[in-house]
Parts: sequence; structure tokens; C-alpha cells
Amino acid sequence: MAVITDSETPARPRSLLRHLGRISPAFWTLVILIGFWELAVRISEVPIYILPPPSAIVVEMIDYWPRLMFNGGVTLSEVLIGFCVSILVGVPLAVLITYSRVAEKAIYPLIVASQTIPKVAIAPLLMAWFGYGLTPKIVIVVLLSFFPIVINTVVGLKASSAEMLYLAQSMGATGWQTFWKFRLPQALPYIFAGLKLATVLSVIGAVVAEFIGADKGLGYVIVVAGSSFNITRQFAAIIVISAIGMIFFAVIEMLERFLVPWKAPQVLTSE
Repeated sequence: MAVITDSETPARPRSLLRHLGRISPAFWTLVILIGFWELAVRISEVPIYILPPPSAIVVEMIDYWPRLMFNGGVTLSEVLIGFCVSILVGVPLAVLITYSRVAEKAIYPLIVASQTIPKVAIAPLLMAWFGYGLTPKIVIVVLLSFFPIVINTVVGLKASSAEMLYLAQSMGATGWQTFWKFRLPQALPYIFAGLKLATVLSVIGAVVAEFIGADKGLGYVIVVAGSSFNITRQFAAIIVISAIGMIFFAVIEMLERFLVPWKAPQVLTSE
């Protein structure tokens, strides 16, 4: 008969603790906050139309899931289209500002000044001009998200040192080669920083546009649920909106790791 020694005994509890320790601390913080929320609402007997417990929100998400997915798809399409348009407009505009002193003086101040206008204030005008379809939502998303793309791209393209540009010219590099081989790679971390900020703003822009006027989308769900004091459904829609934003941000971050492999994360070490 084979005898199992202590060294051969599976250390399942230790392995389980090791796996649990690898989970992000933010996850455990969220679990603690949700648990506190559930207990506080139950003990205090807060009415559900004021603050529903997380368990009731989960039930509402399950029951209303098909409609949440449909309206979430509408909001996601507005976000993606507006975000792509922002890139197509913002990056070439930043290149033009970087390479043209005239464009920098003529366009750059107007871009900065445009951000002082509250987008909520012009949203009704866009609804009056373009109706309640997809177009005004995309315009608002673009107005909110293209600014960080332009600013960060300009900063990144201007971050190239003069010595590196002189070296490229001395090696016979053309203007296009200098841009493609020197300026753009160094600017990519700045560009992705702008893109990640734009992901958050694009989601905000789409929801704000749906608040102003829409017949579908997660913003529309929140407005309709609020009119009937269905706070639980509002929280369910908010959670889906947050999930869209987090997934969108994570996708851009993964794309950055793939396209900018030389940008290693900074690790602080103590001696």
C-alpha cells in the first residue's frame, strides 16, 4: 500500500488562498462596499424607491435583461461611431497643427475655446437641427471625445527631441519617414492616453445626448424609469453603462500594450 507523506499531500487551502490573493484589491473593495450597502439598506429598512439593495438590482437586471441589451446596443453603437469619428478627425487635425504654424495659430485656440461651451447647452440645438435620430448623438460624442485626442496627439508629436530629428535628417530620411519612424512611435503613448480619456467621455456624451432627446438607449431607459420612480431599473441601466465604459477602456488598454510594447509599466522598488 502506498503511503502519502506530508510533502505529497495536496495543499488545496494554501492554493486557494494564493489564487484569492491574486485577485485585484479593487475587486475585494467593491465586494465589501456592496455587502455594506446591502446590510445598511436591509437594517435601516430604506424604501426601495429611494435606495434599492444590490440584490434587488440584480433581480431587475435579470428580469429586464433583453431590453437592457437592446438599449445597451444602441448606446454602444453611438459610442463606437462617435469615437471612431473623433479619431478620424482628431489625429489628422493634430498632425496639421503640429506641422503647420498657421494652422496652430488659426485652429488650436478655437479648439480650446470650443471646450468652454457646455455640451448640454447645445444638445437641444442639435436635436432641433438633426432630429432625434443617431446623428445628434454622434455629434455630441465627437464634440466631447475629440478634444483629448487632439491635445495629447499634438503633445506627443511635439515631444520628439531636436537631436533625434536632426539625426533623422542627417541620415537622409524624408519628411514622411521622419514622421513614421520617429515622431509617431514616440507619440503613441500620448495618443493612447488621449484615447483612453476619450473612451470615458464618449460614453458620457452618448448618455447625455439620450437624456436630452431619444426614444431608445440606456439614457432613455434611465429617464423613463425615473419618471415612474423605478430607481432599481435606473441602477440596472447605470451598471450596464459602467460596464460598457470599463470594457471599452480595457480594450483600448490591451491595444496599447500590443502596439506600444516598449512602454513598460513603471515599478517602484525599494532598496
